[in-house]
Amino acid sequence: MTLEELWREPGDDVAVVAGTANHEPGTVRVSFLVVDAEGGVVTLPTARVWVAEGLDAPPFLESSAKLERIGVPGGEEADASHIYVAHLRLPRPGTYWLLAEPEGGPAKVQALGNVIVAEEDPEPDVGDPAIASETPTLASTGGDFSKLTTRTPPDEALLRYSVAESLRAKTPFVVTFSTPKFCSSRTCGPVVDVVEEVARRFEGSDVRFIHVEVYEDNDPAKGYNEWLQEWKLDTEPWTFLVGRDGKIVDRYEGVVSVNELEQAVREKLGG
Repeated sequence: MTLEELWREPGDDVAVVAGTANHEPGTVRVSFLVVDAEGGVVTLPTARVWVAEGLDAPPFLESSAKLERIGVPGGEEADASHIYVAHLRLPRPGTYWLLAEPEGGPAKVQALGNVIVAEEDPEPDVGDPAIASETPTLASTGGDFSKLTTRTPPDEALLRYSVAESLRAKTPFVVTFSTPKFCSSRTCGPVVDVVEEVARRFEGSDVRFIHVEVYEDNDPAKGYNEWLQEWKLDTEPWTFLVGRDGKIVDRYEGVVSVNELEQAVREKLGG
């Protein structure tokens, strides 16, 4: 059976709302929303996922996606409270077709979309050295929160250290490039809340947590700031985990859940 035949089976035929866009060959993290024909976001715990090289081709991969909560209770609100995350083995560059079907609901919904895998994307990848950006801090701005963050209230705990100073100190860290006030995607708002919550869970460890805004003077009309350009990021938000040796050990495009980030810090930064 082809992917299109699966999609055309009885039920709502809708499009995937992508949460990630940058993928390289290998095991890729793909996040997405499923929105039913009435505009409601589907929040069933799991979804079946099929991947094919074309609509008229049979799936070569069948997997599952897990629903992850976006943000933290009482924090920033995105348009959706949850997002599906799948880890898919896509070994070659190309445009793949993905079909997702949430499991267990009263009505069947089948969401179709593309996953584009590039030979190499410009963003720093796992194994690459972190860029030694002199990102702003409370000290460097004289405590002026308006120059540091668009979050209300300010995320003071994430504004103490720069990326460059953390690299010089040879300490592991998490850095998120995101803008709570001006996020451009449907799901990006709570990323800083997630990082702040995970930081609380690692108080007393030597893992640092850093937030860097994305726009020049926190003004979207002025475009991306120098730090985003140094990291060659053309979308936001992005979150990177950097080890003691200064190399990136994990990265997340778009939203990341508290569970995902906490587990990654424990496993890859020794938190």
